[in-house]
Amino acid sequence: MGKGRLEAFSDGVFAIIITIMVLELKVPHHAEWSDLIHLSPVFLSYVLSFVYVGIYWNNHHHLLHATKSVTGGILWANLFLLFWLSLVPFVTDWMGENHFAQVPVICYGIVLIMCGVAYSILVRLLIKHHGEESLLAHAMGSDMKGKLSVGIYGVAIALSFVHPWWAAGLYGAVALIWLIPDRRIERKLSGSETSV
Repeated sequence: MGKGRLEAFSDGVFAIIITIMVLELKVPHHAEWSDLIHLSPVFLSYVLSFVYVGIYWNNHHHLLHATKSVTGGILWANLFLLFWLSLVPFVTDWMGENHFAQVPVICYGIVLIMCGVAYSILVRLLIKHHGEESLLAHAMGSDMKGKLSVGIYGVAIALSFVHPWWAAGLYGAVALIWLIPDRRIERKLSGSETSV
């Protein structure tokens, strides 16, 4: 079956996730700089999550651009990814409102791990559907960056028990790793178009 509805639905969910996150930013009741400083943990958690949602949207876009068709299993895998991404606003708000306290930081990491796992499942199913010799399979390769990210999330969760801000720093480090868009698919697609 075609991929159009999956793309449209997914883009809508990404837009809603970002909208929910920004609506959680509350305007200070006073007009002093100190009021903004008090909100800095909320703003920091928002920025971190905005970057993460942006990274997933960007990579999801590239992934589906290299996809010709989808199956029912792929639709469910995509919903599994969107489910975990839809929890990002909740853990973002919880972590920011509680100034990066231990339990919210741990839960934030769990959601990040599950987003990474869900994305990997979606990739694997798409590769299985299109074949190991497909352009998508060659573009994705061994996905060391994805595996490394999930490992760092695990280390960050463990560090949360020592100092939650160290864990938050690792979450930020993974976001920086992915901040430059993953160009594997883009390079493969542009190479195949020039060779045609």
